[in-house]
Amino acid sequence: MIAASIPLFSLSGCRPEGVSEQGGVSEEESSQIGRAHIHPGSGDFLLEGGAGHSEKLITVFYHQPENFLPSSPILVVVPGAGRNAQTYRDAWIESSETYGVLILSPMYTEEDYDFGAYHMGGLLSEMNIAASSRGGEGPNEVTLDEEVFTFEVNRVPEQWIFPDFDRLFERAAVDVGSSRESYDIFGHSAGGQILHRLALFYPSSKADRILAANSGFYTLPDFTTQFPFGLEGAPIDEEDLEESFGQHLVLFLGAEDDATETGGTLLRSPTVDQQGLHRLERGRYFYDMGRQISQRQGLQFRWSLEIVPGVGHDFRGMGKAAAEYLYGGNG
Repeated sequence: MIAASIPLFSLSGCRPEGVSEQGGVSEEESSQIGRAHIHPGSGDFLLEGGAGHSEKLITVFYHQPENFLPSSPILVVVPGAGRNAQTYRDAWIESSETYGVLILSPMYTEEDYDFGAYHMGGLLSEMNIAASSRGGEGPNEVTLDEEVFTFEVNRVPEQWIFPDFDRLFERAAVDVGSSRESYDIFGHSAGGQILHRLALFYPSSKADRILAANSGFYTLPDFTTQFPFGLEGAPIDEEDLEESFGQHLVLFLGAEDDATETGGTLLRSPTVDQQGLHRLERGRYFYDMGRQISQRQGLQFRWSLEIVPGVGHDFRGMGKAAAEYLYGGNG
């Protein structure tokens, strides 16, 4: 089981301009929902929340390069715990112009999407987070009491946030006249947590290459480890792994996101520490377990592991490496 205190796991979110604390939407912004109006350069638009979240709004920050064509790639960039989609978008502008890629970065505010709704993709709710965690030994660590933590499992896929990425892609593709039928997706830290779970729990998405970078911890493809650290009690069955292992999931890991890294927040507990004591170890462990299980079951395995030299827990450095990997002829 998992626990974390909110101040340690996430930064204060911000609400899109025009949205009240009660969730009300200004008349002007209400008229803009459902239309992207993407143009060359940077901007933003509103996307309505998915099933069970229709009253919530997602601000999408984009950058369309000057050389964008209907056949050009589209990349969704999923932020970390800070939910700072505008900063993530800005970090990709240079690569967007270099490679002709449309960048779409959705902002899920902390007020509307807590740890279970964001990091866990909506798979968990009703978590007693505050009562289950305390500061760890290291400056960036959170220690959880697995015996105290409780949660509810959401078994309704339509209410997870994973379908949002398809809706976002489809909305933008229509607006820019794209001929693309799929998109790439990159997420760092909390975004990486979301994306490896996208591959596991929602393999029917239109995402092509899924780059999960520097995740803090993983949901292992193992039905002997209790959810959310494994799949025992999770809302999928063993036969679903065939499609999950067939996803083009890339474990994109910074070589220096190791025991010396003090950035981000690292969850510690007896169960999660079995994955490793730092993010680099945990990413390798997750990949190796997937490869071994797929081999035992005779399943196709399309996951890959990429170690980025000279980069730690840094979304800018990892983003630059991801751009080269995806669009520089290396991926």
